Amino acid sequence: MRSEAVRRVQSGSPWEESFGFARAVAAGDRVIVAGTTAFKGDMLYGEGDPYEQTKVAFGTAVEAIGEFGLDITSVVRTRVYLAHSRDVEAVGRAHKELFDAVRPATTLLVVEGFIDSRVLVSVELEAFGGQ
Repeated sequence: MRSEAVRRVQSGSPWEESFGFARAVAAGDRVIVAGTTAFKGDMLYGEGDPYEQTKVAFGTAVEAIGEFGLDITSVVRTRVYLAHSRDVEAVGRAHKELFDAVRPATTLLVVEGFIDSRVLVSVELEAFGGQ
């Protein structure tokens, strides 16, 4: 039986449909946002620019939690996946600009690569809507 306490949001990414996943899932007061890149539809924003890709990807992720009435101040955890360790400084700068006042728990990982080789950054976040 499906619980009404679990709600899902789609963002229109073509991968959501082909892979069968939601951009964000709320389970009670907790909202989890799936891996998010700087793609919006078929367009990649910030191609070649890890700073810009980070800002766009987190912007999309924060929009997703907005569907549940939350905002950036509700973010308690972020995960950042990088294609190249050389991009740590640029990505860290973007993360600090967005989350400095919030200070979520954060993990930064360098991975082998992404589905599309132009993607330099993928992000996830978790938010909490309880008191």
